[in-house]
Amino acid sequence: MKVHHLNCGTMYPVKGPRCVCHVLLVETDNGLVLIDAGFGIDDCVDPKGRVGPVRFFTRPVFHASEAAVRQLDALGFLPEDVRHIVLTHLDTDHVGGAADFPRAQLHVTSAEAVAAFVSPTRAERVRYGRQQWVKDHDIVEHSPNGEAWRGFAAAKELNEIAPGIVLISMPGHTRGHACVAVDAGHRWILHCGDAFYHHGYLDGSPVPRTLWGMETVVAFDRKKMWDNHARLWELYRRDEPDLVIASAHDALLFERAKDTA
Repeated sequence: MKVHHLNCGTMYPVKGPRCVCHVLLVETDNGLVLIDAGFGIDDCVDPKGRVGPVRFFTRPVFHASEAAVRQLDALGFLPEDVRHIVLTHLDTDHVGGAADFPRAQLHVTSAEAVAAFVSPTRAERVRYGRQQWVKDHDIVEHSPNGEAWRGFAAAKELNEIAPGIVLISMPGHTRGHACVAVDAGHRWILHCGDAFYHHGYLDGSPVPRTLWGMETVVAFDRKKMWDNHARLWELYRRDEPDLVIASAHDALLFERAKDTA
């Protein structure tokens, strides 16, 4: 499968480094697949209504040219070519761009769907209040369990989309957060969503306090979040030559992934 790395939302958090919204565009025999969707056209038109007050902390640039649908057009693809969007979770900066692909199925963990639409906690009602439009899409829920992927026990290969796309349960940032692994042929790409914000959690370099604070404040379960950091650090230390690890927002890891594409 051919994989393109797209930045679908540059952000400049207060007193923090430049961040991206790292989206994978995967060409499969079953059409195009997006891993996360970043910000979309509607978010750029109505950031107050679609994104809300969090934008004052993350400070997205909201350039429509960064929307996935515009970048696909530049690559010669049509919106209807996107058949599936696999979401690490349902925060606005990950799902907003899905509105530009009304024919695509949205894939989430069952736990994330429950948190957003079925029985949210008080904090989750605030967190997902602006994402209720998602329910109008064709949503497919998954419960990753019983399979293993490189030491992660709760995983599920999404064969109904394409072989080589694996959903890996990794709750902590949100109740149903997941990572997504994609087999690009010569290597695997592990898109970790918001399981970690900064490469310092992997290589030991300093993590900006702004990012550390934001990540800690919004975490659904902080213990699980720290456990995820430790598990991913161990995977990174193994230095497996056929594996690229990326997060949704780390600009350095985004550029490295593009360089190895």
